Amino acid sequence: MAYRKLGRTSAQRKAMLRDLATDLIISERIQTTEARAKELRSVVEKMITLGKRGDLHARRQAASFLRNEVAETVEVETENGKKEKPVYAVQKLFNDVAPRYTERQGGYTRIMKMGPRRGDGAPMVIIELV
Repeated sequence: MAYRKLGRTSAQRKAMLRDLATDLIISERIQTTEARAKELRSVVEKMITLGKRGDLHARRQAASFLRNEVAETVEVETENGKKEKPVYAVQKLFNDVAPRYTERQGGYTRIMKMGPRRGDGAPMVIIELV
């Protein structure tokens, strides 16, 4: 097979990769196991490529995969004063993350090894956006 099963059913694996991809786009750096990070890399690179395309269809494809989580809040001036507006993960992908990589043809993530996890000795890594 061309992918790792990670000891889960296909629905559980897809849900886990959706959560990890959303978290990586929001925080731009997460700590996980090596096998998960290697699978996550291909998913996140596809999402950033969608973000680089930037059209409506790409935005809808990314929104159908990523979780609808609030990445940050920004203050917006209105007639009644300042108001806080949420910025979601898809918006952050298309407005902040993808424009950084317009000149880059892939290789948007970096995996750095940390060492074994204390409980079960699983190899841990930090995956981050370059």
